[in-house]
This record gives sequence, structure tokens and C-alpha cells, in this order.
Amino acid sequence: MAEKRDKKEKKSEKNEENESKGPRHFKGYSIAIDPEKTARAIGRDLPISRKKSVELCRELRGMKLQDAKNYLQDIIKLKRAVPFRRYTSGAGHKRGIGPGRYPVKAAKYILELLESAEANADYLGMDTDELVIKHIAAHPGRVYRGFMPRAHGRSTPWDKKTTNIEVILESPEV
Repeated sequence: MAEKRDKKEKKSEKNEENESKGPRHFKGYSIAIDPEKTARAIGRDLPISRKKSVELCRELRGMKLQDAKNYLQDIIKLKRAVPFRRYTSGAGHKRGIGPGRYPVKAAKYILELLESAEANADYLGMDTDELVIKHIAAHPGRVYRGFMPRAHGRSTPWDKKTTNIEVILESPEV
């Protein structure tokens, strides 16, 4: 009996240590964060291109939240292009940035996700004017299997690939 009590006390001590201040690793996120200084949001199974999302996330990482929202709105209006570094096949040259595109659909979904993270930060009592995008990443999501009928009783795979995007906003140190 005493051994069981000792084990329970050790577990409670470990839980108290984990609840102490400092970075924590939340389920579904790829980095550990401090919950007191950060707000987060995640978009799962978004019907957007992962390749375009990766390039767009690379550009947004480290920006202030308001600058990122303005940048995404300019992309949606086709005023500013996103420089493509890796997936450049067929991308036209844009003045000042090299190969680039206008990923409008991805920009709309990411803008919605940033607004959600901003609302979460506001709920937590953070100053939304000073928030910075600490981490933003696009990962492959679920694949919805499908097929397209072909001639002579055959078919071709016609899958719908989705993207998961995680956003972590951080308030700067004072």
C-alpha cells in the first residue's frame, strides 16, 4: 500500500514540475512553446496546395501580424507576388523577386487562420498590435481517395490532397 502511495506522490510531483513555467509541447504542433507568451491556431485538412502553402509560410515567418495580414490581402488582390524558392517550375519572373506566383486560395485560408490566432491572443489578454509570427508551417494533411472512370472499365486515381497549417503568434519581450 505504501509503495502505491509513493508512486502516486511521485506522479503528482512530476505533474507539478510540468505545470511550471517554461516551454510546453502541445499535441499537433511541431515546436514547444510557452503558453503565457504565445497564442496558437491550427488549420486541418485545408483544401489548398501544400507546395504553395510552404512558400507562403516561408515568407510570413517572422513578420508582425498586421504586416502579414496586409501582405496576404495584397496577394489576394494580385498586387504582390510570393517569391518561390523551391517549387519554381513554370513560375514567371516577377520584378524584384525572381520567380513568383500569386497563391490566392492559400492566402485566403492562411489569412483566416491568422485572424483565428489573433482572436485567440485577444482572448488570452495579449496586445494584438505587437504580435509576431514566431512559427508557421505547412504539412501534408489527409488524402481523400477517389477515382476517375476511364474507357474499357478502367479507372485512374483521382485523389484530393489536403494541407495542415500551424500558426504560433508570440508577444515580444518587454
